[in-house]
Amino acid sequence: MRATTFSEFLRFYRRRAALTQEDLAARAGLGVRTLSDLERGRVQTPQAQTVGLLVAGLGLRGTEADQFVALARSSHTAQPRPERTDCALPARKALIGREPEQQQLAEFIGRASASPVLDVVVVHGPPGVGKTSLAVDAAHRFADRFTDGSLHVDLRGMDPAPLSAERAIARLMRAFGVPDARMPSDPDDRVRLYRSMLRERTVLLVLDNAGNEAQVRPLLAASPGSLVLVTSRNVLAGLACRSRLGLGPLRHDGAVALLAATAGPDRIRADLHAADEVATLCGGVPLALAIAGRTTSSLRHLAEQLSDERERLDVLATGDVQVRTAFELSYRLLTPDAAMLFRRLALVHGPDTSVALAAVATDLAPGDAESLLEDLVDASLLRPDVPGRYSFHDLIRDYARERLHSEEPDLEKHRLRTRDWLLTTAKRCASAFLPDDEGATDLASADRWLSEELANWRGAFREAVDDGAHEQVLALARSMHWYSDHRGSGELWLEVYTAGVAAAAALGEAEQQAQQLNFVCWVYVARHTNIPLAVRWHEEALRVAQECGSLAETAWAHYYRAAVETRLGDHAAGVRHAERAADLFREAGQPMNVVIAMSYSGVLLERLGRFADAVATHRACVAEERALRGDERGVALENAAQLLLRLADALVAAGEHEQALDVVAEAEELTGRGAANLRSMARHTRSRSLAAAGRLAEAREQLSGAVESLSDPEVKVAVLMELAGLCDRMGDHDAAIRHRVRALAESEGHESPGMTKLQLDLADALGIGLSA
Repeated sequence: MRATTFSEFLRFYRRRAALTQEDLAARAGLGVRTLSDLERGRVQTPQAQTVGLLVAGLGLRGTEADQFVALARSSHTAQPRPERTDCALPARKALIGREPEQQQLAEFIGRASASPVLDVVVVHGPPGVGKTSLAVDAAHRFADRFTDGSLHVDLRGMDPAPLSAERAIARLMRAFGVPDARMPSDPDDRVRLYRSMLRERTVLLVLDNAGNEAQVRPLLAASPGSLVLVTSRNVLAGLACRSRLGLGPLRHDGAVALLAATAGPDRIRADLHAADEVATLCGGVPLALAIAGRTTSSLRHLAEQLSDERERLDVLATGDVQVRTAFELSYRLLTPDAAMLFRRLALVHGPDTSVALAAVATDLAPGDAESLLEDLVDASLLRPDVPGRYSFHDLIRDYARERLHSEEPDLEKHRLRTRDWLLTTAKRCASAFLPDDEGATDLASADRWLSEELANWRGAFREAVDDGAHEQVLALARSMHWYSDHRGSGELWLEVYTAGVAAAAALGEAEQQAQQLNFVCWVYVARHTNIPLAVRWHEEALRVAQECGSLAETAWAHYYRAAVETRLGDHAAGVRHAERAADLFREAGQPMNVVIAMSYSGVLLERLGRFADAVATHRACVAEERALRGDERGVALENAAQLLLRLADALVAAGEHEQALDVVAEAEELTGRGAANLRSMARHTRSRSLAAAGRLAEAREQLSGAVESLSDPEVKVAVLMELAGLCDRMGDHDAAIRHRVRALAESEGHESPGMTKLQLDLADALGIGLSA
């Protein structure tokens, strides 16, 4: 399981001190946005200066201060000699936020100075990230390690007429002291002389802005102790080199620091929150931050302008310096097919794309699309985040969107083709989770696709909602019911099912409207733990279901009302609703749903302390499910596993610990590598059995593994509290505090009597108030 994070302890100490975020930001001299990002874990490795300010602002002392600093850490020269006029290094500029990359280059350079052969290092990355600044900074810092100094040549690789290798060699030879009169006229002789002279020298040679490998290769020569540092927007994969450094955007704290250096500290202090927003909207791109810092408008106005994706690139321009121009230099060098792919990837809503989706967007064969994707990676216009998936930087996506709208005559056709493919594929994959689906043979593949393409099919779903494509919206929402049971976030399902309600209403489909209303009620009960809203949606679902005469949806309304009642603490009322649901399912001829409803009544009987009745009910449900299941396949096995886990929980409560362990093992055999939520439920039940039997170390191990994938917020908080209690019983009180701090963080934003009681118990155990 993951460790308690720096962000969670930061929130805990702030609340213990009864400080709001604004109070602590003022005390520490930080921006509210920066503090908010730290508390939400958006800054993985905070700067040491920032941590020091927080220690002072929080008033931490002694061991607490030391441990706080340690947790933050775990979340993670000589003067240059004068150069010749020919090929002299550009002036050195202050480099901000690049300490890790500077250290990495320092290691490469240290190795090169002791190398028996010429060392070549390639620094590559997208436009505007500061490749030249990093290389020039390194050349200035380490020039004295190279007997014959540092040299710089701008190869102008993005220009319409790049500097040829022949002309670059001539410039370098002049820097070596060869006058034009002695320069060989034959190109081959000139190369031979250049290489001969380089072999006699030890230099650091910066070949800046290289366009391709062919431009660089003639400039390399065997020169022990020398280093050639190549910068390029292209990866230059065909160039033999010892080391590569892929340069990306700055981290947020470095971006804010660079903005402050450009805009001036007074402007930053005047509106720290706006400065944080501007740094975020510039995406950590140094060129964009430098332009933003030179604008004359207020940072608040600038942040508002940058928030509009359609205007962002217009805003990031000052004089003849524009972010857009930097991207245009790369775009115009693409082949027509690569440029087409670049544009149409802007149709993809999510942060990344698969080869299959790129092929659909471009209407190309997958093999051709993959080849073009790799071309864009080589040009640093795409990032290969994981094998088979590719992503844009946000600003590059903005530029691709501009090109899409200005250069694609059939934009609507391509948009609809991409949208419809995503929705159709999502519906097909989700339908694999229906218990009676004949094609449910590979849940793992369907689950993987829905997870990997979540942002993309969700974006297509939003498009369909905006387009008024009610049939598609309702079809997708209906297909997601069983998939959503153990997968996905509450925010996702609230969006999907509320859109499903509206679509069904627009189509006049009352029974489907009742179904979607029931699903929204489920979200508020099981994922958001907001019981007042759950009650409101339940009442509407029950009304619509009864008015249209749907037995099944009336039954589901009672089923979800049972869950509402138990969250309100009235388990007896919950039993009555669960039994009413079972009766209605029986009348509707849905035997498997009868089992599901009766199984839930067994859960509530256990909460009433009627353990023998609960065990008997669960045993009957397991037996009935086995009789109904038939061929073992698909999500039916997950449903069977959940019934077994409910039986195991009842056995634990009844004191039958060994029997419970056997039933858990049987449930795990059914799920295999299925839903992570179910696997966590199994570990939770096993840990309860082990703890009751006094096997505390084993119980702690199981409970630690259970926490991460639990989808019910109230259950997750309760499990963290159980884990803290186990740690206390074992004498590990520091770990117990960490688990309670995390539980408090997980409990925020939920409204139910059960969660309120958990929060009060946590606050009492931690010695804090809940007003902050």
